[in-house]
Amino acid sequence: MTERTLLDAQRRRRQAAIAGHLGDPTVPRALVEDPDASVRSAAIGALQRLDALEATDLTRALADPDPGVRRRALELVATLRGQGPAAAVATVPLLDDEDDTVVEVAAWAAGERDPVEAGAVARLAVLAREAGDALVREAAVAALGSIGDPAGLPAILAGTRDKATVRRRAVIALAPFDGPEVDAALEAALSDRDWQVRQSAEDLTEH
Repeated sequence: MTERTLLDAQRRRRQAAIAGHLGDPTVPRALVEDPDASVRSAAIGALQRLDALEATDLTRALADPDPGVRRRALELVATLRGQGPAAAVATVPLLDDEDDTVVEVAAWAAGERDPVEAGAVARLAVLAREAGDALVREAAVAALGSIGDPAGLPAILAGTRDKATVRRRAVIALAPFDGPEVDAALEAALSDRDWQVRQSAEDLTEH
């Protein structure tokens, strides 16, 4: 990318962002298919700010070749909690994205969506156990806790035996659940070698 091209993209990105604060949807609407990914991300963000985002905008962005645009679209779905223009879009396929950073945000979006998208719990449970990236496992465990579906409990319990960052999330994710397995996991967490895991377990067992 030449310096001139970069400067032009920065200018268009600023135009989209500014329009989002000035109440003018025509500018970001004209930029949703811009050649530059950062401009496309700014455009859909501006449309959301203006309450002018449409399901077709999200669908296009979720299929964008640039992972940054896909992440931005998923962030918007999460912010909308799957309502409004996000209600008609499918995000579960992004849980199988080739880019782990996209999968991580897709897990967050899945946990925020209400109602839960069909197939989300099953896929999140697999990711929580098997994803190679610890950040993805952590996000999947957190999402399962947010959803609170009993089908996700075994994967959360498995997460309490993962690396420390995942264990912390897994203990917190146990909050919506009860039963002997949950009690046993919390009891074990009270003596975890990581102090944050212990603190989370203490917080839950005190209530």
